Amino acid sequence: MTDINAYEGPAEAGFGDYVALLKPRVMSLVVFTAFVGLLVAPVSMNPFVAFCAVLFIALGGGASGALNMWYDADIDAVMKRTAGRPVPSGRVPPGDALALGIALSGLSVMMLGLAANWFAAGFLAFTIFFYAVVYTVWLKRSTPQNIVIGGAAGAFPPMIGWACATGGIGLESLLMFALIFFWTPPHFWALALFMKEDYHKAGVPMLTVTHGRAATRRHIFAYTLVLAPFALWLGFTSVGGPLYLAVAVVLNALFILGGWRILRRTEDEAQADGYKVEKGYFRLSLYYTFLHFLALLVQHWLGGW
Repeated sequence: MTDINAYEGPAEAGFGDYVALLKPRVMSLVVFTAFVGLLVAPVSMNPFVAFCAVLFIALGGGASGALNMWYDADIDAVMKRTAGRPVPSGRVPPGDALALGIALSGLSVMMLGLAANWFAAGFLAFTIFFYAVVYTVWLKRSTPQNIVIGGAAGAFPPMIGWACATGGIGLESLLMFALIFFWTPPHFWALALFMKEDYHKAGVPMLTVTHGRAATRRHIFAYTLVLAPFALWLGFTSVGGPLYLAVAVVLNALFILGGWRILRRTEDEAQADGYKVEKGYFRLSLYYTFLHFLALLVQHWLGGW
């Protein structure tokens, strides 16, 4: 018979728990968008150097995730969606998460500077700082515009990839930034519509908590209208082309239609069907950015205008 008194706390952390600190699902989008930004840039890189550059950008993204999980352990612990993360669940000590985040931050920035250029490395350092300090420490707990301003951190990777190849910034990289930046708020607000109570319990001033679901619905639709022109504009630049433009037209039409359906919904209707429309829109948003960047990648291989 098992002696229940022998239990001494959470199980010892395994390798997978430390990988989870790096937010691998978020990192996958960081890696992919950075890779596309690097590849479609007008200056080609040695394949091995390009691989190393993307790897170090990924490590920087993972460092941001570890620092975020360290600082947000208190609010993660009271939200259903995040309670099982390594730090709030007790599998990884907070100090370990902080140490890993700091170590990977320094390593990724230094190695990117050596592999690519120091402008790109400085850009990566700023991105880590922006996510870990500006967004996590300041914005997330202080303003309903947290995800709007903080979304810039997730929009920087394609610009960093572009900077690795070119050593600078171009219109195309700015438009790739805008694509992710204006996509981020409706993506997270759609999630907040059916996860409002989690944010309320955690004391996070998400728009649904501070202004209500009706205002959030209006904001979602407004951002889909702002987002579409930037996504289409990218199709007329040197990295665009007919394939990308066709994909962008279809995706943005669906995104605007989804935002319109959310706008027209009452809270009673949403609760009656378990937020079916909102959850469908959130799932669409998961594919939206990936498919845009995949289209850019394929367009690059096919040749542009």
